[in-house]
Amino acid sequence: MAVLIDPPAWPGHGRLWSHLVSDVSYAELHAFAARIGAPRRGFDRDHYDVPSELYAKAVRAGAEEVGSKELLRRLKAAGLRRPKRAAGAD
Repeated sequence: MAVLIDPPAWPGHGRLWSHLVSDVSYAELHAFAARIGAPRRGFDRDHYDVPSELYAKAVRAGAEEVGSKELLRRLKAAGLRRPKRAAGAD
């Protein structure tokens, strides 16, 4: 049972980003994100996009550092993965 973070390797808007997830619940994820100062607008379906500037703070607050593949594996195993819908899938 953990909050997980992958390395800041995802480019966007002139910076690098990490993904922050919980393998327990969205409530745990939202509470943790608020504690480290990640804005709610950073939440995207099942994870927070966290700028590299918050990475160390997240780790100090208890986020477990994992690779991107491990993060996704554990998110799926917890049943919390919400993939994007394909265009026109409605």
